[in-house]
Amino acid sequence: MIVEPGPLLAEINSPDDLKKLSPDQLVQVSQELRQFIVDSVSIYGGHFGASLGVVELSVALHYIFNTPHDQLVWDVGHQAYGHKILTGRRDQFPTNRRYQGMSGFPKRSESPYDAFGVGHSSTSIGAALGMAVASDYKGEFDRQHIAVIGDGAMTAGMAFEALNHAGVEKSNLLVILNDNCMSIDPNVGALKEYLTDITTSRTYNKVRDELWNVLGKLSKFGPNPQQIARRVEQAMKATLLKQGNLFEALNFRYFGPVDGHDVQHLATILADLKNIPGPKLLHCVTVKGKGYALAEKDQTLWHAPGLFDKITGEIYKKTPDKPQPPKYQDVFGHTIVELAEANDKIMGVTPAMPSGCSLNIMMKAMPDRAFDVGIAEQHAVTFSAGLATQGLVPFCNIYSSFMQRAYDQVIHDVALQNLHVVFCLDRAGFAGADGPTHHGNYDLAFMRCVPNLVVSAPMNEEELRNLMYTATLPENAGPFSIRYPRGEGVMPEWRTPLKKIAIGTGRVVREGEGVAVLSIGHIGNYAAKATQQLVAEGLNPGHYDMRFCKPLDEEMLHRICRNYKSIVTVEDGCLPGGFGSAVLEFMADNGYALPVRRLGIPDRVVEHGTQDELYKECGFDVAGIATALRELSGKAVKPTAEKVLL
Repeated sequence: MIVEPGPLLAEINSPDDLKKLSPDQLVQVSQELRQFIVDSVSIYGGHFGASLGVVELSVALHYIFNTPHDQLVWDVGHQAYGHKILTGRRDQFPTNRRYQGMSGFPKRSESPYDAFGVGHSSTSIGAALGMAVASDYKGEFDRQHIAVIGDGAMTAGMAFEALNHAGVEKSNLLVILNDNCMSIDPNVGALKEYLTDITTSRTYNKVRDELWNVLGKLSKFGPNPQQIARRVEQAMKATLLKQGNLFEALNFRYFGPVDGHDVQHLATILADLKNIPGPKLLHCVTVKGKGYALAEKDQTLWHAPGLFDKITGEIYKKTPDKPQPPKYQDVFGHTIVELAEANDKIMGVTPAMPSGCSLNIMMKAMPDRAFDVGIAEQHAVTFSAGLATQGLVPFCNIYSSFMQRAYDQVIHDVALQNLHVVFCLDRAGFAGADGPTHHGNYDLAFMRCVPNLVVSAPMNEEELRNLMYTATLPENAGPFSIRYPRGEGVMPEWRTPLKKIAIGTGRVVREGEGVAVLSIGHIGNYAAKATQQLVAEGLNPGHYDMRFCKPLDEEMLHRICRNYKSIVTVEDGCLPGGFGSAVLEFMADNGYALPVRRLGIPDRVVEHGTQDELYKECGFDVAGIATALRELSGKAVKPTAEKVLL
């Protein structure tokens, strides 16, 4: 189905076309852009509420600034759909987040208008500051540098580090704070309360508005009224809000708060700010999901709702004819509550992803024992370490790709002190349509080299529950990592009794001869299907679910190396340094010289697509595993002439 843009939007193929419009037409083009996003996402899917909330800001930015010469950095990128549509990608938008299609996030290789590749939060200010300093160094003093960051992303340490640096550089940097009190879940913490104080102070806003009515707009005055206005407003902020302004304390010129949905006023303000040198911050108050009533009402649900009926708001869901397996994240969410009911030492911690990792189940059942610490992965790990020093058992649930941001804390604050912290790494392996910024490819490799740390991965829901239970036991009172993928498991009847698993022991899926496949994690279910295919062909491969990447089940590996002629390893993780590498290290250390074929994620950037599409691309879908087993069995299927022609 083709989504037709409105008459003004249909003529915009670049920001130069947008600049041909009169200021009075900006309201209409904003309405058309919002409708195009609603129409497109309802049919093709993708992130929704965040982009609706910055439609007017997107229009105003590209109307006023000379992009891509002026460099615009979007933090995270969930909200950049309008930006993409206005910068020549409207007709490609149906391919958004689809295999070999347009990325769902800004990406430098995709467009010159995407000044910086994003996906993780709180990088925009640092990146834009680096660009601004580079422009100063090169004498490009006419270039503007803009970072658009949400109030959720502003809570992360990286944002404050960059603000602190920018305040002393005096470079030409504009930070736009998109304040909607949301990231994916509602924002938490003292900064949220501070921003709310600014935006809701009736006295401050009333006096500020009267001040501007007296002095008029900045662009109508020379430098003296500008200086007067600034001095009066600074005094007003300090007096009426009874505190100094946080951003001005960091040497930023603070402007706002302003209505982020008044596109004409935004354009006027941005035009004025272009002429003010140095670091400055514009505080825009917006509504996530603006213009679509249901998205405004339930902003978490409509962050990325899937396909839906734009008229009724019905979110399309498949109705299965038989019980379906749950998502791994929901198994975690229900199991941690079950464990915590039996063990009052168990706590839950997540950095701003309570609904994404299903810790919200525990937060509702036990609000005093589950913590959303904001977009702050480093703090989440060290906070968990602090809990552990007092005899508690924190489950620190962080997406695998986000754990990359807290690696030092894993080593320095947890592993070196051998503290009892359980890391649950959701979204391990391919994350699907979110692409390479969110793929959890590296955790097996970067976790298994850390002393004291147990590294595990369940093949199914029962194994996840048992690993979680095992990780809480006193004899395992050290750091423990459990990784599992995005999406569903394989067991509709998953509420199995909790059982202890001996650390460093694998599981025999089937005994065989000739060739053995060693798998770790959920991808083992693909290996099981591949072995079933080969059994049907008359072969007899063995299959072993190793469960632990560290410590390895050395007794099982000795037996496999003695009884089989060749080995295939399968992992949904990077090949360099991963599970297959661990098996090879064991074999080298023990003098085994069997042929080994490692299947996993190659040493390159793998783009977005469904998990199955990416497994196939990388050669470890069911067909790829079966092919490797045949080849190592000496039973490779020779292509027929017909297959060659195809």
